[in-house]
Amino acid sequence: MASTHPASNPRTDAAPPATVTAPAGGGSALGVAAVLVTVVLWASAFVGIRAIGPTFSPGPLTLGRLAVAAVVLGALVLPQLFKSRLLPRGREWWPILGYGVMWFGGYNVALNAAEHLLDAGAAALLINVNPILVAIMAGFFLKEGFPRWLLIGSLVAFGGVALIALGSGSGAGSGERPTADVAGVLLCLLAAVLAAVSVIIQKPVLRKFPAGQATWFGIMVGALCCLPFTGQLVSELQAAPLPATLGLVYLGVFPTAIAFTTWAYALSLIDAGKLAATTYLVPGTTILISWLLLSEVPSIWGLVGGVVCLVGVGLTRRRTRVARIP
Repeated sequence: MASTHPASNPRTDAAPPATVTAPAGGGSALGVAAVLVTVVLWASAFVGIRAIGPTFSPGPLTLGRLAVAAVVLGALVLPQLFKSRLLPRGREWWPILGYGVMWFGGYNVALNAAEHLLDAGAAALLINVNPILVAIMAGFFLKEGFPRWLLIGSLVAFGGVALIALGSGSGAGSGERPTADVAGVLLCLLAAVLAAVSVIIQKPVLRKFPAGQATWFGIMVGALCCLPFTGQLVSELQAAPLPATLGLVYLGVFPTAIAFTTWAYALSLIDAGKLAATTYLVPGTTILISWLLLSEVPSIWGLVGGVVCLVGVGLTRRRTRVARIP
């Protein structure tokens, strides 16, 4: 962790921006809790997007979701900002603009569009290229290295996601588009790359700003990028049934405002590569939520794939033992 010294702090009108550190003895437990909240809420987002996808187009859906999140999270963040007067300055804005545009804006639009072209299993498989990309980039750019068990566990978990995709890839005879739709594949891969790069550039920001503030800054940037969809969003809201509108609000409050904040908090405590590997649990959790809420009975491949994902993520948590010379 980097340290700050008052003598070298250029901000004379505010308290020095202390680095966020994990509470003694409780940081690990809090980090795990934040990861669990993130996984469950992000998994529920796939169900929510599927439910309201016919009502809202990809761009307006993203704008509406970010607008709700900006208001909800802003109600908590703005009083803190007014009190501390601690805002990004100069070059500190560059990474925030980067992940705001790529993750909150581009990723969501690309994923929403992809799910109109691919079934859920294929989309889950393609999006879950993301943890592998994060692990590789974190090893190079964040100097996290390439722990053996992280790589082994990531490959095992990726195999589990492949099994989940295999179980849902046929579309279950529902007449869905084929999983090999080239445009959908490219959109999913684009979303995965945008998310992976965003994780890497967000990590240093969390050494200077709390998770809530870092998330809210990104949400505001993403929302500004999506403003061209305002007219279309208004039109679709006017024609939308109440359940679809409530679904949009849910996506804004829970999978966006809350889940992205708990993700940022966990990222401030855990290596990016190890944290990204936990997102392999999202497809399996999505299956469980769909089973409970939409009565979509998972295939045997989906159940087996979910167990394999759990095993893979568990392996990423192992530590390589270093032999000591007596």
